[in-house]
Amino acid sequence: MGAPFRRDMFVARSFSKSPSSVRSGMKGRVVFHGAPTELGFMCLVEAINRSRLTALSIRHCIHSLFNRAIRFLTVPVIFLSSVPAIRAANNPGIVKGTDQFEFVYRVKLPEIKGQARVWIPLAKTDAFQTVTEEELNIPMKWEKVHDRDYGNDICVLYPQPDDSGKAIEVKYRVVRREKAAYPAGNTDAARYLRPERLVPVNETFRTLAQKAAAGKTSDLERAKALYDHVIGRMRYDKSGTGWGRGDAVYACDVRTGNCSDFHAYFIALARSIGIPARFAIGATIPADRNEGTIDGYHCWAEFLANGRWVPVDISEAWKNPKLADYYFGHNPANRFELTKGRDLVVDPEPASGPINFLAYPLLEMNGQVIKTETTFKFRRIGA
Repeated sequence: MGAPFRRDMFVARSFSKSPSSVRSGMKGRVVFHGAPTELGFMCLVEAINRSRLTALSIRHCIHSLFNRAIRFLTVPVIFLSSVPAIRAANNPGIVKGTDQFEFVYRVKLPEIKGQARVWIPLAKTDAFQTVTEEELNIPMKWEKVHDRDYGNDICVLYPQPDDSGKAIEVKYRVVRREKAAYPAGNTDAARYLRPERLVPVNETFRTLAQKAAAGKTSDLERAKALYDHVIGRMRYDKSGTGWGRGDAVYACDVRTGNCSDFHAYFIALARSIGIPARFAIGATIPADRNEGTIDGYHCWAEFLANGRWVPVDISEAWKNPKLADYYFGHNPANRFELTKGRDLVVDPEPASGPINFLAYPLLEMNGQVIKTETTFKFRRIGA
C-alpha cells in the first residue's frame, strides 16, 4: 500500500491530466491514496458495544466478548502481515473482525445514440470501511457530485457516440471492519421516519407492525419482533417480475423478493411505529474464496434504538436460519458499502427523478433508462 500516511492525509494523482483537469472531471485516469486507520482500539470498543447489544443472551455475550478481546490483541498483527481475514468454521459466509480486499467495479457502455448520462456510485471511507486506494479509469468527460440528503459520492459521466462500447472501471483497495451496534451521534432521527416512494409509512404497515410487536416495550424488542416477522412472512425468490426494486408494498403483498424487498418491508414496518430505520447497499465479498466475480449487489438496513444504530441483514438471515441471531445486530467484515439511502436527489438529476437506490449504474439515453453490462470482481489482499 506504499509508505504510511497520516490518517487525515488524502492524495490525488493524475496520470494523464493536470490536477486542474482532475478537479473539473475531464478525461483521465485518477488514483487516490489514503491511509488505513489503526484498528486495535476500535475493535475493543466494538467488543464492548456488541456485549451490550446481545445482553438478551448472557452466554453468547460472554463468549462474544471473549472472542472480541482475543481479536483485539491479534488484529494489528493480522493487518501488518496482510494475512486474509479468518472465517469462523461454523459461520458460513461470515468474516469476523477485519477483511481486506480489492474490489473492481466495471461497466461496459452500449451503443450511444443521442444525449446520454451515467450515474455511478463512488464508495467512501467511514467508521467501518477504509478506502485506502481508489483508481478511476474513465475515458470520457465526467464530474463528481454528492446527493443532497446522504452525502454519497456519485460520478456523473457524459458519454458521446464515439464512446460506444467503452469500459469504465473503478478499482478500490479496502479495509472493512465487522459492524455491531454503534452510537448514533447527532443523527436527525426524523429523516429516517419519513416515507419514500417505494417505502410508505401508512396505516397498513402500522397495523401489521403493531400486531407483530404486540407486548414488546422497548424499541430493540419491537425491532426484533419485526425482524422475525419479515423472516417468517417472506421468501427469498427472484423469479417472475416486480422484485428487486425495494418495493415495500410488493414485498408485503407478494411475500417474495430479494434483499432490497426484504429490507424495504422491514423499514416500512419500523417507521410506521416510530422506529427510525435506513437503507444501505453495496456487495458481499465471498467468504469461501479469495478472488473472482461477485453475483451482484447486496443491501442491508439499520434501525435506531437506545441512541444506537443497529445493523440487520434479514435476507441473509432467511437464507441462513442458524445465523439469524447474528444478523440481528451485526454486519460482517466481508461487506463493501457503495451508497446509503433511497430516493437520492442529485444535480444533475436524471429525467426519471430521484434515484431509487444506487449500486448498478444508471444510464439514461434521450431521457430513457438503458441497461448496462456491469461486473463486480474482488481479490482478497494477502491471499
